[in-house]
Amino acid sequence: MSDDSVINGEAWRAFCGELADLGDIILAPGNPATPLDRVEGFRYLTRLLRLGLEQHVEARDPSFPFFYQLSHTTGKIGADNPDNVYWNARISGEFDYRLTVKRGTMAYLSIVANAFRYHEDGTNKATGTLIDEDIEWGPDGVVEIIASTRPQPKNWLRLEPDASMIIVRQSYLDRTKEKPGEFRIERIGGPATPAPLDASALAAGLKETTAFVRGIVHTFIDWSKRFRGTPNIFPDIDQSMFQKGGGAKDIYYAHAYWKLAPDEAWVIEVTPPKCYYWNFQVDNWWMESLDYRFLAVTVNQSTARLEPDGRLIMVVAAEDPGFGNWLDTAGHGEGTALLRWAGATEHPLPSAKVVKLKDIRK
Repeated sequence: MSDDSVINGEAWRAFCGELADLGDIILAPGNPATPLDRVEGFRYLTRLLRLGLEQHVEARDPSFPFFYQLSHTTGKIGADNPDNVYWNARISGEFDYRLTVKRGTMAYLSIVANAFRYHEDGTNKATGTLIDEDIEWGPDGVVEIIASTRPQPKNWLRLEPDASMIIVRQSYLDRTKEKPGEFRIERIGGPATPAPLDASALAAGLKETTAFVRGIVHTFIDWSKRFRGTPNIFPDIDQSMFQKGGGAKDIYYAHAYWKLAPDEAWVIEVTPPKCYYWNFQVDNWWMESLDYRFLAVTVNQSTARLEPDGRLIMVVAAEDPGFGNWLDTAGHGEGTALLRWAGATEHPLPSAKVVKLKDIRK
């Protein structure tokens, strides 16, 4: 779009027209058509719109990056982890950056540089990764990390020329006791102040925002459709699929699809391997975590109750069966789910079966 298209309002009208067309994705054949799924689908678009505008309009200048949240309690992408605090910064692989990190007390920390291509080919591939144990921390828990294409002697986050984002993941085991870290980022050798906003930058940001929303919705609908082909089990899926979508390399992702009648329960059993973090969560069709602020929809190694022999039993159902670790379907009849093993050398897939709720209660 030309600069004139912004000044005369054409770019804005085109942006609003693109938003209207995005609604057709929610209504497409193959998506669940219950009132709840439809309502959540349209809310999903509003959430992604907010996130997209933050990333592509507010944070678009890689010379003046800042950390913002591209996933949080009311804005969710791709089976977001209910235990996580996510931070994102938009960057360019052409520049060098300094990250100043103060370590909190949360159980897990990773810092990943990604090439964010959801709007192009549905990928968000990692170009460089630092896990907590890779970082040489100062005695006060503070460290400077250099993100660049040029190798550094220590605390280096590798960038590739098309790197466009840094993602920080922190995972709680116990929200009541743990504290998130603090993160700052600055370009090394950049200008002192940003230039005034110009029309071409805003036009590009609006166009990229709608492409962002469209790319993410299509990507995770495709994932849900794939998982739906093997309902109520945990198939062994090539992990490269999830890493291309932005997953961390030290995490094994066991995605699944569930479909239940109101009087049925999905009973899942597995013995957790030795690892520094694991969790299980119930998600909707759009691959948003269900509302963990108010509902029992996730467990981790700190909150779950294990059997005397070390087995983990989880029960996904509309009502609490009084057995195992109950996860609420929150009014849904079908959706997705995810089990993560972080830092494990073994990745057991759970056994799972559908039973009648009344049979569990006997």
